Amino acid sequence: MAVFDLSIDQLHTHRSASAEPEDFASFWERTLEEARSHPLDVSFTPVAGPLRAVEVHDVSFAGFGGHPVRGWLTLPAVAEEPLPLVVEFAGYGGGRGLPHTQLLHACAGYAHFVMDTRGQGAGWGGGDTPDPAGSGPSLPGFMTRGIDDPDLYYYRRVYTDAVRAVEAARSHPLTDAASTVVIGTSQGGGIALAAGGLVPDLAGVAPHVPFLCDFPRAITLTDRRPYREIGDYLKTFRDRGAAARRTLSYFDGVHFAARGRAPALFAAALEDRTCPPSTVFAAFNAYAGEDKRIEVYEFNDHEGGGPHHEAVQLDWLAGLPGFGTRA
Repeated sequence: MAVFDLSIDQLHTHRSASAEPEDFASFWERTLEEARSHPLDVSFTPVAGPLRAVEVHDVSFAGFGGHPVRGWLTLPAVAEEPLPLVVEFAGYGGGRGLPHTQLLHACAGYAHFVMDTRGQGAGWGGGDTPDPAGSGPSLPGFMTRGIDDPDLYYYRRVYTDAVRAVEAARSHPLTDAASTVVIGTSQGGGIALAAGGLVPDLAGVAPHVPFLCDFPRAITLTDRRPYREIGDYLKTFRDRGAAARRTLSYFDGVHFAARGRAPALFAAALEDRTCPPSTVFAAFNAYAGEDKRIEVYEFNDHEGGGPHHEAVQLDWLAGLPGFGTRA
């Protein structure tokens, strides 16, 4: 596959055409206030098993609407004092998976929390969190669930869950709230960007080939799913384009990036037709924090940097205040 998007010079100056709604800030303030009206109701249940070098907890907490959301908290077995915390979000269709698949960051000496994505997990990994909220007609998948109304849109629930996940993970006595980083790949990267814009005191944000960015360009540039779900929906509901675009503007990673202040490590792949590089650069270029960098993988598709980028990310984490000194 050849490079299909903007040139590298154009990518570094690309800006999204997504217009931020005038009530964007108040929409999210209201959303989080509603969520916090429910007790966090977090529980950490130790998981017995053959993993002797780590300690695993099955976590439950109250997300959007007070709905229970699951996760895994994995700690080095020798932990005796609060550790830097890495909160991770899953890619599209995936769930929290099994504990033995989530060992990288605990092996690096950090506390690691992975959030189950409500309603997902049947595509890969396996999930344990249902989405009890419904919606009107939608295409199979998640991109069009409630797309006519920002209050009903699926990702309103997911982004709220993400903020509550950070709060839940920080409540454990062996996590250091002051040294908290959010990470994720694809959908997980988009969720991490949202958390980075909604949680003001993070130590870092690391979106790898993030999804859910620059919707106006993404839904007209690529014919791959998941973005294509929106186009297929509008093929049938031809008169709902304006409403759909308005809804998406409340969930565009570009607008959350404009609120991010923590050090940030982005990654883009120039042959990525799932999350085209221009959509990733739109978020990177909008990112408000001064300490930001982007890794570019010239000949890669949506796998991006893969294990190579994991190594880059571990080096980046070790350079953050509080991480390298105690990891």
